[in-house]
Amino acid sequence: MSLLEVTDLRVSFPTADGVVQAVRGVSFSVERGRTLGIVGESGSGKTVLTQSLLGLTPGGQISGKAVFDGVNLVGLDPRSLQKIRGKAIAVIFQDPLTSLHPLYKVGWQISEMIRAHDKTITKAAATERAIDLLGHVGIPRPRERVNDYPHQFSGGMRQRAMIAMAISLNPKLIIADEPTTALDATVQAQILDLLLRLQQESDTALLMITHDLGVVADIADNVMVMYAGRAAEKATKRDIFYRQHHPYTKGLLESIPHSSAARDRLIPITGQPPSLIRLPPGCAFHPRCAYVMDRCLTDQPDLHPVGDAGEHRSACWLPATAIGLTADAERQRTQAVELGRTRRAAQVARAIAAAPESGGSVIA
Repeated sequence: MSLLEVTDLRVSFPTADGVVQAVRGVSFSVERGRTLGIVGESGSGKTVLTQSLLGLTPGGQISGKAVFDGVNLVGLDPRSLQKIRGKAIAVIFQDPLTSLHPLYKVGWQISEMIRAHDKTITKAAATERAIDLLGHVGIPRPRERVNDYPHQFSGGMRQRAMIAMAISLNPKLIIADEPTTALDATVQAQILDLLLRLQQESDTALLMITHDLGVVADIADNVMVMYAGRAAEKATKRDIFYRQHHPYTKGLLESIPHSSAARDRLIPITGQPPSLIRLPPGCAFHPRCAYVMDRCLTDQPDLHPVGDAGEHRSACWLPATAIGLTADAERQRTQAVELGRTRRAAQVARAIAAAPESGGSVIA
């Protein structure tokens, strides 16, 4: 049984220029202990989709269903949502510097998060819990650093502090919204490795929002590709990389840089994403699609099964058998291997951190 089951979720924002259709009938599910990666360009609706689940889209008009652990989050009163936020569903935002209050110590912010949801815990016990959490996520000398302010932490350490806050109440679901975008490759690897370890320890479900297919290759079990507020393709990670069907997914994969000698330049997706106020008729991707057909100009496709597995679905009028139109088996094999590089980087980072001369600390 799914921990989170979202059905036909729609989010729109009235503006002076018209109605912004940010999310247009998206459905997906997340199981306990599993990771769903949501991928797409900026403006595809990824963040609005997940923030709407927790009532974090002021002014947004929301419809559909989002059943979390038996409770429909859509239309839930603010007090009930407040009890769920942080305790049952935690969020790790993209920029921890803006998420952490600059005038309060990091440890105090974590302990207050704990005390806000557990009225029985003492201030001293909450502080000890904050120290334990900082150590658990890899902050060196946590008993000293608990009294530091956010500006005294590096970018990677601030993100670790945000993760410590997110897991402080043992949530059932963690929503990670571009948690590694502002970090360099080595620190990104450490953060992803940390998230995986914590997930395995507590059987937590993870909803990973990203535009980086390298992150998806490292951490996701299943992937949903979004375009113009809708799901373009949903499949297992392996099918997305080796048997993709939707031309937009193919375009995202083609635009990834890699070291193959056969490729000396990037292959971008032509054109720009459409305005969510004035969407084109038919398939929203058709103005940028190399495989456009007459039907694409007038009819909007829904997700339908492709390939051998029923869980692989694509919103495209191309035949279900048209898998891997741009596929080059050797290129895709190399690409998948290279996209997994951050996992190996994390292993190297752990080895360096454990070396005697480093004192076992990770400075990130």
